[in-house]
Amino acid sequence: MVRYTFHKEERLCSRKLIGTMFESGQSFLTYPLKVVYYTPETLDGDTSVQVAFTVPKKNFKRAVERNLLKRRIREAYRLQKHKLHEYLSTTGQQVAIMFIYVGKEPLAYRKIEGSVKKAVNRLEKELTSRNNNEKSA
Repeated sequence: MVRYTFHKEERLCSRKLIGTMFESGQSFLTYPLKVVYYTPETLDGDTSVQVAFTVPKKNFKRAVERNLLKRRIREAYRLQKHKLHEYLSTTGQQVAIMFIYVGKEPLAYRKIEGSVKKAVNRLEKELTSRNNNEKSA
């Protein structure tokens, strides 16, 4: 049975890892989210994925709006993450991910959920192609 949880160990908190992610990680856009990911050698804790969510203050001045959007993204990810965990457990990879909300207006949960689904699927495809390229090289 799949457990739809989001534990503290799964949160990306390391400033050093976040900095490295932006310097040498890859990114793609699934509107209204920009996804930045990095595959480190090892992650802190015993999880294969660490995730962070951010909404820029530049676009949403009120903390209430930023928190609402982060909550929606987090909930959508929580319900979709089992697909990513299954893939990573079979390949033995680890990944650090950051979801950045780039939309200019707050969107409904359904649109954010669709974007997170697309992002998780695309991330899985990119990790697969990257893993195949490393094996062939």
